Amino acid sequence: MGGELAAVRCDLEDFAAEVFEPFARTDQRRWGEVYLRGLLLDGRRKSVEPMAARLGADGNRQALAHFITSSPWDAAHVRARLAWRMQQVVEPTALIIDDTGFLKDGDASACVTRQYTGTAGKVTNCQAGVSLHMASDGASAVIDWRLFLPESWDPASPKADPAKTARRGPCGIPAEVGHVEKWQLALDMIDETRSWGIEVPLAVADGGYGDTAAFRLGLEERGLTYVVGISSTTTAQPEGARPQIPPYSGRGPRPQPAYPEPAQRVKQLVITAGRQATRPVQWREGSRPGSGRSGFKRMYSRFVALRIRPAGREIRKNTHGPELPVRWLLAEWPATEAEPVQFWLSNLPADTPLATLVRTAKLRWRIEHDYREMKQALGLAHFEGRTWRGWHHHVTLVSVAHAFCTLQRITRSPKGTAPA
Repeated sequence: MGGELAAVRCDLEDFAAEVFEPFARTDQRRWGEVYLRGLLLDGRRKSVEPMAARLGADGNRQALAHFITSSPWDAAHVRARLAWRMQQVVEPTALIIDDTGFLKDGDASACVTRQYTGTAGKVTNCQAGVSLHMASDGASAVIDWRLFLPESWDPASPKADPAKTARRGPCGIPAEVGHVEKWQLALDMIDETRSWGIEVPLAVADGGYGDTAAFRLGLEERGLTYVVGISSTTTAQPEGARPQIPPYSGRGPRPQPAYPEPAQRVKQLVITAGRQATRPVQWREGSRPGSGRSGFKRMYSRFVALRIRPAGREIRKNTHGPELPVRWLLAEWPATEAEPVQFWLSNLPADTPLATLVRTAKLRWRIEHDYREMKQALGLAHFEGRTWRGWHHHVTLVSVAHAFCTLQRITRSPKGTAPA
């Protein structure tokens, strides 16, 4: 994008004027557009100093640093404008939730601690950001963010670290912000986007969220359908299982209805169904050359879908009546593998076709595409400031830059979609 920026400068200025309309002051709108241009220009680092060096006459390092770190603009207002604009373009079929790591060398940045991140594939020193994306088969856009505050940064937590809680003031972390689990941050973002008038009835997430029954229940309480990853050890009853009342011994309270057999792991339920239950499904064509109709590689595997009754204390506690609710279990079982390799749970209707379940579960590839583009080309992880406000400002501006790239691709694509 950087080398082509001059050719689309007018488009960028118009887009920035629309998205930055909530800014109270003219100078904020100016530096917002300049910062956006800095993110889009070619260059390895997208922190303030190298961007200022590349921006020529607009490269006022001090002004850019103040705008992103200290200027009192509300990132949520910008994200709301961005969501309204991109909803028209993406025409989302799902909201996708995930989180990504921001690797750090020191311990001075807001909310940094040693924690697991898929970015590094291990426990390491980093910040963790939870993001919400609106997506369809053809395009996606990041419309909301939360910086995860670990328990060690929460003075109300028994795991509070005095050195980290002392950093809250210098990092500008609001006093009311405490530790909240990532799955709850995801639900909070869904609530926020709905308050903006963004209504997308389907949610997609990986096992880091789907394994938490409270997250799935939270989606259902909001009237949302979902397809979420789960671990192979998640337990469930077969659809045909029915609770029974054990014989009364004549002593003590009468027994309550209960399932006669213990719940099984979902992996075992799929293995019991057998390889003969799998069906081939192609969910999309990728970006590499292959044998697909468009000349690209087909994304293809074998899947099995079963109707099951997810078990667990949280589910039982929130179920009215003795019978556990019926849900879809989707499993990928490639022909080359001895056992199924991936599992999803869904509350989509009972008549949902297998191909729809698979395409919805696999739509999560869009979030990986977004992260890759934002990190490799737009400097998502390059922010060198240490403040809570600065982090939220930076990731919001990167989301705006990513949306502009998506709009440009859609405009140039003959099919009107954003190719991967």
